[in-house]
Amino acid sequence: MSIITLILAILVALEHVYIMYLETFATQSDSTGRVFNMSKEERQRDSVDKLFKNQGIYNGLIALFMLYGIFTGNVTVVTIFLLNVVFAAAYGALTADKKIILTQGGLAILALISLLF
Repeated sequence: MSIITLILAILVALEHVYIMYLETFATQSDSTGRVFNMSKEERQRDSVDKLFKNQGIYNGLIALFMLYGIFTGNVTVVTIFLLNVVFAAAYGALTADKKIILTQGGLAILALISLLF
């Protein structure tokens, strides 16, 4: 992996650590409301809080396995999790908000492109 790929992949992992933080530990924060475009009342619903925390675990695991692949030099693991991020962002763009493909998937797309060179 090139240094550019490593940097981009680390940034993708850090992005998912941040998403995990928002979803798992800061569900009621104003930052979470801004990032996910949700009202305070909506975030305070018990069902939404539980769903956020569950999704946060998934994002944390994406970050963990991405970092594992980076630091062990396992290009296959890194590629699989970058593709996971891109597919999730594409799905989010189709079902929720078109900008998700860039905000969540942009760095992962760049990292995948950098793997080709």
